[in-house]
Amino acid sequence: MVRPASVHILDTTLRDGLQIESTIVPTDTKVELAQRLIAAGLTQIEVGSFVNPKKVPQMADTGDVLQRLQPYEDQGVDFFTLVFNLKGAQRAVDAGAKNIKLVVSASEGHSQANSDAPIAQATERLLAAAEFAIDNGLRWDITTAVSFICPFDGITEADRLVEVIRPFVDAGAHSIGVADTIGNANPSLVRTNTSAVMEAFPGTPIGLHLHDTYNFGMANVIAALDLGIAHFDAAMGGLGGCPFAPGAAGNIGTDDLVHLLHREGVATGVDVDALARVRDPLTAAVGHDLTSSLSQIPATPASYRG
Repeated sequence: MVRPASVHILDTTLRDGLQIESTIVPTDTKVELAQRLIAAGLTQIEVGSFVNPKKVPQMADTGDVLQRLQPYEDQGVDFFTLVFNLKGAQRAVDAGAKNIKLVVSASEGHSQANSDAPIAQATERLLAAAEFAIDNGLRWDITTAVSFICPFDGITEADRLVEVIRPFVDAGAHSIGVADTIGNANPSLVRTNTSAVMEAFPGTPIGLHLHDTYNFGMANVIAALDLGIAHFDAAMGGLGGCPFAPGAAGNIGTDDLVHLLHREGVATGVDVDALARVRDPLTAAVGHDLTSSLSQIPATPASYRG
């Protein structure tokens, strides 16, 4: 495969980055952070999730955040929200969403922890949400959690992953997200499982959602680039983690990802200096230091600014 000349980055700071934080970040602050990300050149942003606010109180204001950011859609920015069932899709439509992401687990253990249901039942719920999205003119994508390794069930076999995805592609998913939910995948496993998905669904765009628990994140990006993957999720400063996946650490950092891609000669459309200006208000919002490599370095070398 030929490496892509450019990559699309979906920034998940406001959703995956904040959902595990003990601090409830105010709506005004979330909107300001999104505005800074947009100013840096990011055109795909995940702003939250329509889930049970008792389970994930950090996401209770997702509808408000989405509505306040909608004027930026006229500037070519796409906003995404996560939903797990029909009720979530209905809430998304009521808030004016145009793009939603559905998440299904690739293992039974994680499905029970994340959605209180086996995969088959969770799939039925999600397909009902997908049908509702189609009827209301929304774009919808499918993401498979624990696509490589599950904290409960171990390694996810490639053929199992493909079969979990298949009903969603058959139902019209716009794209597939392959997620390393606990950040335990290594490049060989990324190549094996991602290649299987690419071969099974050649007409559907595929992206990777990577976490960085064992510092394999950037190595896994390189492995995916070499497969031709041109879509990645990341969260500023390496924030994030799944509340229902023990051991999950933060996402790969948007700042680290952009820096790596620029050094590899891959365009992102992101201004690294403007992106760096997101760090201080984000650190203040969560009340602790960020973990990305660049957040601990005074400045990005000028020769690698893309």
